[in-house]
Amino acid sequence: MITGAGQLASLIEQIESTSRVAVDTEADSLHSYREKLCLLQISVPGSAATGIVDAGGDQLDLEVGLDHRSRSRDYIVDPLADIDLEPLRRALEPREIVLHGADYDLRMLRRGLNLVTTRIFDTLIAARLLGIREFSLAALLKRYFGLELLKGSQKANWARRPLPERMAEYAINDVHYLLPLAQKLEAELDRCGRRQWLCQSCQRAIEQAAEARTRSRDERWRIRGSGSLNGCSAAVLRALWQWREKEAETADRPPFHILRNEELLKAAVKFTSGSVPEFKHFSPRRRQAFRAAGQSALAEPESVWPVSRRRFVTRPNSERVHRAEELGRRRNKAAEEFGLEPSFIAPRSTLEAIAAEATRATVLLVPWQRELMAV
Repeated sequence: MITGAGQLASLIEQIESTSRVAVDTEADSLHSYREKLCLLQISVPGSAATGIVDAGGDQLDLEVGLDHRSRSRDYIVDPLADIDLEPLRRALEPREIVLHGADYDLRMLRRGLNLVTTRIFDTLIAARLLGIREFSLAALLKRYFGLELLKGSQKANWARRPLPERMAEYAINDVHYLLPLAQKLEAELDRCGRRQWLCQSCQRAIEQAAEARTRSRDERWRIRGSGSLNGCSAAVLRALWQWREKEAETADRPPFHILRNEELLKAAVKFTSGSVPEFKHFSPRRRQAFRAAGQSALAEPESVWPVSRRRFVTRPNSERVHRAEELGRRRNKAAEEFGLEPSFIAPRSTLEAIAAEATRATVLLVPWQRELMAV
């Protein structure tokens, strides 16, 4: 694992000698209050020697069904170590980055490395553009290389140090095959003339990942099922949610470790009905703070209760319905002709949005999608 400036400098040299690298990330969203980047796996085109770097920095052999031109060298960078990653960011930024299911990784790279990439090759998007229905990384590696990915570390604590060898191998497997996989998919896209489609879709993925996904604090407490509560019970739910956030932050644990959402909803209803919910796993201090939060909300005046969010749904007129149906027919015809999933060309919500306002097509669809649907 790369934890020092000297090791990082050697990796950067390799990155700067190529135009394309593969990247994957691991974070600790299941184990801490604020999700953070814990591992950064990087694969660069390599020589005939093929392997991965284990948690101690040694090469581990991997048996792969790849020719020597497709082999790669793989590294794990530790973002939690006391190391300046700015040189790595500068090295990665101008290069094409190969990822699988880019959205999450792009967001983690932006958050943990301040990396804003301009070129990506998303192997998941590439597979879907070829009409492949089973497009998970495991399915694609089975399809193209006859390989079975190591399983078992999806919910692991990636902030754990030292990193166990099994976890290191699991993490590196997610990036080790991306470069040769991209080569395979790229060749197929070229054969069917869809490379430009990939460029357009990957650019859209970059744009969407750059969009901020934030909700105001007064909206975040509105968890699934909260719409059934109003008035005083909604005020209690809000107070309990705020109490849980403070507890989770103090303990540095995800909020669901303190109390699950469904338990928050039930507790809010119980408080409002006059009973005090009990949770045996709470410590005396936590139990007291929980009761105080609920009882404080019960004492709030009606003027500060949350305002119910009413959604007014306008029934589409017959003309709009007809336009949506026509768009659906065009989409389905194109999907059948090109062997694509209809929803990948345009989901139903997009069809309805364009039927309501035709100019939305340029925002919601990339050029190849608009071309197939003639919009």
